[in-house]
Amino acid sequence: MTGPAKPLVRAIWNGVVIAQSCDTVLVEGNHYFPADALKREYVDFSNHKTMCPWKGQALYYSLLVDGDLNTDAVWYYPDPLPEAELVRDRVAFANSVKVA
Repeated sequence: MTGPAKPLVRAIWNGVVIAQSCDTVLVEGNHYFPADALKREYVDFSNHKTMCPWKGQALYYSLLVDGDLNTDAVWYYPDPLPEAELVRDRVAFANSVKVA
């Protein structure tokens, strides 16, 4: 027996759906989408990195839509610490991206 269906969550920036999934994980107020839900045609390089004491090192992507760049708007943890394993192979978005 399964529980109720999870709602479809979308990440939208510059009027374009960047990612959508019914399988998001909510961590610290951020929806983490499966990495394969991210539409790679809108992803641009970033060399930005940050460190979270309980999740580990985050790497970033920028978004490029219709010539507009949203720098470091997507982050992910390629090798999360054990207590943050639930964010492995998932991406989250900066506040500049509408997630609903």
